[in-house]
Amino acid sequence: MTATATRKYETVIGLEVHLQFDTATKIFCGCANKFGETPNTLTCPVCLGLPGALPVVNAKALEYAIKVGLALNCTINPFVKFDRKNYFYPDCPKAYQISQFDLPICSNGHLMIETADGEPKKILINRAHLEEDAGKLIHDNANNCSLVDYNRTGTPLLEIVTEPDLRSAEEAYNYLQNLKLTLQYLNVSDCDMEKGSLRCDANISIRLIGETKLGTKTELKNMNSFKAVKAGLEHEINRHEAALESGQTIVQETRL
Repeated sequence: MTATATRKYETVIGLEVHLQFDTATKIFCGCANKFGETPNTLTCPVCLGLPGALPVVNAKALEYAIKVGLALNCTINPFVKFDRKNYFYPDCPKAYQISQFDLPICSNGHLMIETADGEPKKILINRAHLEEDAGKLIHDNANNCSLVDYNRTGTPLLEIVTEPDLRSAEEAYNYLQNLKLTLQYLNVSDCDMEKGSLRCDANISIRLIGETKLGTKTELKNMNSFKAVKAGLEHEINRHEAALESGQTIVQETRL
């Protein structure tokens, strides 16, 4: 394991990557799955969560998830189910998100990366589960209001979750690069981060070298490039170290 520059602390990082599938339609309805259309024109009673509307799963999204799972050396589970994840927010019209919890479609995989020493390293993947994307909020400061576009609601997502196996910002960057190349080869998504097709959240903590218990983590969200992920993680590593060295306590929180 590679320690941080002080050689006193070890960095522990886990990544959650959200991948939008490039299917013709959304995951639970027949609305077109397109980017950049006029707001709120690609909607129906199902993706708007209207009473009585029932979802029907998109077979192509299941096929794409299995392709990704096989490429990431995952076990493809023969029985899966969808769950309701409470998600009370304006861009989620049902007030819950259809996701997978205890029976995801893919589990127990891995992806190989190269460390700073040039050595191969296996990064374990806990799970990859299917879910629906939420809408998009646009904050209009000029008019002091927020607007919501539901076109993205129901876009098929695969969330790929690693174990906390990454030990530096560089390793996280290398993992994301290798993952993106794999996903592009499979032709399941354009992986365009500017469009939101590929999004990454990072969980990070530090601990004394030799310690086995995980430290208090913080989560970084809404990073729009791999370079930003690397820079954000490096900043958090330094912030955590400075806080602990000065006797402060790390607060578990989400940081934008």
